[in-house]
Amino acid sequence: MANGWSLLVGLIIVVAASVAAWFFAPKNDSRTVWRSTLILSFVSCYLMWAIVFLAQLNPLISPKRADIRPGRVPN
Repeated sequence: MANGWSLLVGLIIVVAASVAAWFFAPKNDSRTVWRSTLILSFVSCYLMWAIVFLAQLNPLISPKRADIRPGRVPN
């Protein structure tokens, strides 16, 4: 699944997990802390994964320039 659909599928999973965390957080005095912690963790993990995934779609290992003649490329 190395295409753009992976980002959408991951986003749907994160949204579903966040909604589940919102409704199934334990009912006690620290309910807001639980909700915030879980939702922020899901979003942070998704963002980190998405940034790494997108960076691998267009690697910058050896960019190619069209205006350089083949004999003039430095090593």
